[in-house]
Amino acid sequence: QVQLVESGGGLVQPGGSLRLSCAVSGSIFSINAMGWYRQAPGKERELVARITKNGRTNYADSVKGRFTISRDNAKNTVYLQMNSLKPEDTAVYYCNALDYYSNIYWGQGTQVTVSS
Repeated sequence: QVQLVESGGGLVQPGGSLRLSCAVSGSIFSINAMGWYRQAPGKERELVARITKNGRTNYADSVKGRFTISRDNAKNTVYLQMNSLKPEDTAVYYCNALDYYSNIYWGQGTQVTVSS
């Protein structure tokens, strides 16, 4: 089992920045990849960014050049640095983990609101 706890969401003005954190605990050794997803009201949950155990990253086209996913293995934490935020980035952001047994884990989500 893997437990994920997100933090760092909030209200920010357009053009501003936020950093989300995802604290990971449990069977960390079994994790193959970590990711951040988001879900806006009335929309489906979508992948924002992903990082594999080997450090390979990929991003949704809508956030390329603005968001950066990273991890601190010593702190068992995955981050999402979000810069140049836009109103359309407003959503609940979820941390996600995929283990080698194809189990998928989700955090509880953290709200990000971009508004003036």
